[in-house]
Amino acid sequence: MSSSIWIGLAALGAGFVAAYFTLRWSMRRTRLQAQAEAESVLDLARRKAEIETLEARAKVEREIEGLRSDFERAEQRSELEIENKLKEIRSHEESIGLLDHQLELRQRQIEKELEELKQNRDSLSQMSANMQRTMANLASMDVSEIKESLREQVRLDCRDELKKLRKEVLERSEAEIHREARRTLLAAMQRIASKPNNDITAAIVQLPNDEMKGRIIGREGRNIKCFETATGTTLLIDESPSMVMVSSFDPVRREIAKTALERLVKDGRIHPATIEEFVGEARNDVDQIVENAGDAAVEHLKISRLHPEIITLLGKLKFRTSYSQNVLEHSVEVGFLASIIASELGLDPNIAKRAALLHDIGKAIDGEYEGSHAIVGAEFVKARGEDDIVVNAVAAHHEEVPPESLYAAVVILADTISAVRPGARAETLTSYIDRLRDLEDVALSFEGIRSAYAIQAGREVRVIVDPERTSDEQAQTLARDIRDKIEQTLEFPSSIRVTVVREQRYIETAK
Repeated sequence: MSSSIWIGLAALGAGFVAAYFTLRWSMRRTRLQAQAEAESVLDLARRKAEIETLEARAKVEREIEGLRSDFERAEQRSELEIENKLKEIRSHEESIGLLDHQLELRQRQIEKELEELKQNRDSLSQMSANMQRTMANLASMDVSEIKESLREQVRLDCRDELKKLRKEVLERSEAEIHREARRTLLAAMQRIASKPNNDITAAIVQLPNDEMKGRIIGREGRNIKCFETATGTTLLIDESPSMVMVSSFDPVRREIAKTALERLVKDGRIHPATIEEFVGEARNDVDQIVENAGDAAVEHLKISRLHPEIITLLGKLKFRTSYSQNVLEHSVEVGFLASIIASELGLDPNIAKRAALLHDIGKAIDGEYEGSHAIVGAEFVKARGEDDIVVNAVAAHHEEVPPESLYAAVVILADTISAVRPGARAETLTSYIDRLRDLEDVALSFEGIRSAYAIQAGREVRVIVDPERTSDEQAQTLARDIRDKIEQTLEFPSSIRVTVVREQRYIETAK
């Protein structure tokens, strides 16, 4: 009995313990679920609060940006209004200044008129006194004396008037002559459009490889000696890669040698026999080029009855340059200019362009003549039957002999225009930069100058002065001083314009 009770009690106790732990586990799980649900609700609420915060911040930022834009627009409008007001004020100030200037001018005019009235009044008084004296004198003179006095007075008045008239006529004639000369020169320069000529004849022959240099020299130098003897030139073979230079004072020989050498290099067979063959062919080709160039120049200017030797010499000018200006093209250009100027002056344009075309022919003559190219050329064309006017124009185009006709003066003028026009004669980059720098340095050497710029290839220097340190009158004087110093210290072709700029500038930038 007692054992069964204990067993029952033990079973009952075990049931209570199991029920307790089951209930405790159930409560713990419920608490964990509730805690998880609470954390989830808190997290959701936190994220919702963050989203609402971000939206509120973005809304506030948009409102701030809108207010900022409105403020900036209002500020810009205010600045524009202020600027417009300032412009109106400046305009009123300028108007007031203009009125003051006009009033000052008017006052000066009134003072001048008053002075003239005073002088007229004094003159009238003097005339009245003279008239009274004259009447008194006339009262004591007879008729013959009065006539003689009047005749003498008229003679004196007429002599003074003639002097004034002669002076006015001379001054007007001189002004008209200068104006007509300028018009003639401008018409001549405008009617001929010449391209800039920067071609420089370079007697350089390109080789396909450095091995060709050895073949040109030949065994013991026999090929190069044969070539130099046949052409009358000198071959310069140095360490320059793949090139040979042909040197000669005679441009026609240099052209023959260059042509022959190019053909030899292209053919590849270089020995004395082929050298003489190719040099002969090149000489014939260059002679033909010379003849064609001379005929083309004569035909271009439509000049007739020229001696064949003169035409040949003209063709040789095709291979000559003077300060990088092709002499034949220069001669044709001078011919056109001389023809135009002669037509404007009422002279024969055919004589003018004939003399102009031949003016530099002495540069193509070999050393058989002595003297400058102008004198030598004049002697050559004279021996070939040219007219004395043409001969003198050729000899006098550098004023080595006095001009004997207007045609010589026309050739001198046309030659100068062709030589000094922009682009006619080239110069090295270094000398060009140095010339511009020297021009700017001369301008900057004066006081009160802010900056100076050489423009138009050195034909103008533009000087900016400090307006607070230099007045308008000083700026005008400064332009003359700079001009004088340029003329004294620099060497330059044609002319240089000096422009002095004095101005006040007020610059504002809207952002």
